[in-house]
Amino acid sequence: MTKADDAPEAQTLEDLICFAHYAATLNFQRLYRPLLAELGLTYPQFLAMMVLWETEKVTMRDLADRLQLESNTLTPLVKKLEQAGLALRTRNRRDERVLDIALTDKGRALESYGRAIARSVAAASGESVTERHAIVRRINRMRDSLKAAAKPEL
Repeated sequence: MTKADDAPEAQTLEDLICFAHYAATLNFQRLYRPLLAELGLTYPQFLAMMVLWETEKVTMRDLADRLQLESNTLTPLVKKLEQAGLALRTRNRRDERVLDIALTDKGRALESYGRAIARSVAAASGESVTERHAIVRRINRMRDSLKAAAKPEL
């Protein structure tokens, strides 16, 4: 699991990468919360809207994959977006087992403000655009490694 050239680390709270990630996530959410409240969105709903702003329409399965959420978590989230008039759920015409989620005009109208919020929070990180892209790549690589390590062996 560890690289051979890695020196042993002291295991204090501040040494734990999981804690650094957890604390950063808490602070991101604290920063987002009042800004998203103006849109009537929670942070997970905002993430779903980000996907819809990118794609206009997505299947429930694809949305679950993009957000890395289980359907029992995602279904109530999407229902609330639909109740707010931001998204519309419909059965796919080619395969009724598939649920399509589409952006509504009301949801589309929030895009510029939602993206401005994301830019504002990114700027508050204190990192340059180049540094943020590098951090995202490293975190995604770590995410993929952790996901692979957590898979049970067959």
